[in-house]
This record gives sequence, structure tokens and C-alpha cells, in this order.
Amino acid sequence: MRKRSWGFVVSGLLVALLLAGVVSGFASAHPDGLESALREGCTVDAEGAVTGGDCPAGQEREHEIGGPLADYGISGIADDTLSTGLSGIVGVLLTFALAGGGFWLVRRRAGHAGGDGDAAAQPTSVPRAS
Repeated sequence: MRKRSWGFVVSGLLVALLLAGVVSGFASAHPDGLESALREGCTVDAEGAVTGGDCPAGQEREHEIGGPLADYGISGIADDTLSTGLSGIVGVLLTFALAGGGFWLVRRRAGHAGGDGDAAAQPTSVPRAS
């Protein structure tokens, strides 16, 4: 990869890390469109918990799988802002690593598909008709 391409990739990674780590702390705590639609027909208390009514959100349970990054946070960290920011950074790094590894594998495989990559890239001369 050329030096200019590396600069572009690193710049994009830094912007994504900044957005995930810092800006994610300022995201709205109010439910988005999907959560709002799922709560239609429910009675909700001041803390946002469903207390009654008939709606899909009333069937909500704890995460069946759970995991260290469940609910946009890192389990075990009490500060919600820090937890959300760190989980965003971990998510960006994992995504970057998986995507980079996938592109590396595809590029490596594409280089071996044609046999000798250098021989296939050599131009052939075609005799000119006079």
C-alpha cells in the first residue's frame, strides 16, 4: 500500500476512534424510533421502565447472551460515559481489525489466483500490421 493510502486509512481510524470514544457520550438517552415504536401502547414510568399496558416492549427480558459490550457499555465500569466511550473504542478497533484482516486475505488470495502474478501483469507486444 502506498504511503498516501496509509495516511488516509490512519486518518479515518483516528476520526472513528474520536467519534466512538468522545462524541458517543453526548448521544441522546431518549429512545430511538425502534424503541419508541415498541413502547406504543405501554405505560412507562419516569425512569423509562415499562409498568403496564400491551406492547412488544413489555415482553423485554434481560440479554440472553449478555457479553462484555452489552447495552453499549463495558460491564464492570460504573461510569456510564466512560463505559460507553470505551465500548465504542473497542468496537471500532475490533471492526478495523476484522475488516483489515478480511481485506488482507482477499488481496493475498487474489494475488495467488492467477499463478505468477508478475508474469500475468507483463504487457504483451502485438505485431503491427503495415
